Amino acid sequence: MDAVRVALLREVLAGTEWIEATRRFAGSLRAAVAPHGGGLLLVGSAGYEPWHLAAHLDDEAAWSGLPELSPTLVRHRVPAGAPAHLAVGPGRLAAAGRGATLLVVTPESPDAGLLEKVHDARRNGATVLALDSGDRDLHALAHDALIAAPPPGDGTAAPDPPRPPDLDLDTVQHLVSAAAGENSRPGPWHHRRFRDRLARLAEALAAPPPPRW
Repeated sequence: MDAVRVALLREVLAGTEWIEATRRFAGSLRAAVAPHGGGLLLVGSAGYEPWHLAAHLDDEAAWSGLPELSPTLVRHRVPAGAPAHLAVGPGRLAAAGRGATLLVVTPESPDAGLLEKVHDARRNGATVLALDSGDRDLHALAHDALIAAPPPGDGTAAPDPPRPPDLDLDTVQHLVSAAAGENSRPGPWHHRRFRDRLARLAEALAAPPPPRW
């Protein structure tokens, strides 16, 4: 996401808890990868692949001079002929240990196989972060977690403090990736209705993936 869109998005969300929440989570991400110069593994669920976040973190790593933010995208299924940076399968998680950071991003509950791999990675010394809809089992394994748009009444959401509504996982990923690559504080709050400002950015958030991805 370019600087103009980041500024617009923060304008929309000024006065809500999302700015501080995403900056805090981005701070946890940076704190995890900085001492080891990288080692960031990004994985989704079997039905959700966070390639968009991978692309934005890769861009932030280049723009901010923080190469440790550039992730390895771990895929549940690797299609034939995939380029090397998109051909890392779930076996990579088995090697995750001390010095690695595992960021799990999914809008759905992870299956037992993924939870087992995350559990093994944490047991071997990896730092586990979760950006999801509030799955209890995943949060029990995570060192830090951020919930985005939990589905109502599905019984999986952990008892976290209330957050402002109407912010989906893709939007939260934009905020986290941008915050991970910068240190400035959000601008002043312009007093407009939250929903009106959010509607104004609906199209701005839909962008094609960068060429590398």
